[in-house]
Order: sequence, then structure tokens, then C-alpha cells
Amino acid sequence: MARWEPNAQERLVRAALELFTEQGYDATTVNEIADRAGLTKTTFFRHFRDKREVLFAGQHIHTRLIADAIDAAPGPATPLEAVRAALDALTATFTDDRRDVGARLRPVIAGHTELQERSALKRAKLAEAMTDALHQRGVPEPTASLAADLGIRAFYDAFDQWADPASKQTLTELTRHTLDELRAALATLD
Repeated sequence: MARWEPNAQERLVRAALELFTEQGYDATTVNEIADRAGLTKTTFFRHFRDKREVLFAGQHIHTRLIADAIDAAPGPATPLEAVRAALDALTATFTDDRRDVGARLRPVIAGHTELQERSALKRAKLAEAMTDALHQRGVPEPTASLAADLGIRAFYDAFDQWADPASKQTLTELTRHTLDELRAALATLD
């Protein structure tokens, strides 16, 4: 693969996942990831601080999508309707050609405490972005945090289903369905 080809970040992510799957996370070096992607170690470090971060590529884009979608939601939208708009924007970026990445990502993260911690931090940052965007709309606490937590839970529960190779639904469909189920479950708490 020529070094000048586009999509360096995506190539690095796919190379890292391949290597982590083949030889394990701990046994894989940054040099090996860069070589597999047809890039240099310097290029790797232009995109990521370390090999752990390669598994969490795009987080800044995801938080921006969430904030922008909540901001763009119609004025009379309820907090959960604004969250749904954010989830629709976020899940639209997870196309079917990325499903295999999700399927390979889960066991790599599950097998390493440091990756689990980084995953939890990513989840918290997404919830924080959602909560902050709801606050900007004037949604008070605890409503903003509760709506954000439900949205993020729906996303992650749906992601686990979507990453299953047997799944045929889009991540957007699964996330909407899961959010509806969580909303219905909340209604039964009274």
C-alpha cells in the first residue's frame, strides 16, 4: 500500500485491530501498526498519542455531532426528542462497512483493563457532551443528565447488538428501538 494513499487514520485503525486480533494488544507495537497500514511511525503519532487511542478514534467528532444535533433540534423538542436527534446523527456515521470493526473492537477492549477504563471515559465524555448541549437548550438538572444517560445507554446497548455479525438492522434502527424500550421502562417505575 502506498504511503500517500488517503484515509491514513482509518487505515491505522483497521491495521491496529487486525494486529490486536492476531497477536494480542500487549504484543503489538506502534511500528507494527504503522507498517501494516503502509505508513510511518511518525504518521501514526500525527493521528494518535499512543496505541490505546487508535481504538477510540473519532471521539471528538462524535461529541461534536451530538452537540450540533441537539442544538439543531426544533425548539419545542423534548429533552428525549433532542437526544434522539443526537443519536440519529451519531449512529449515521456507523455504516454497515464498519460493523466488522465493532465486532473486533469489543473483545480487544474487554480483555484489557486500561482499554476498559478508556472506554468508560469515552462513554462519560459522550454523556457530558449530551448533557451540556441539553443545558444550552435550557434543560435543567436532573432532567438533562437523565436524558443524556438514557441516550448513551441506548447507544451502547444498541452498538453491542449491531456489532454482532448476525444483526441485520442499522445502528440507527437499533438505537431508536433501545431508547424507546428504556423510555417505556422508565414509565413503569411509578
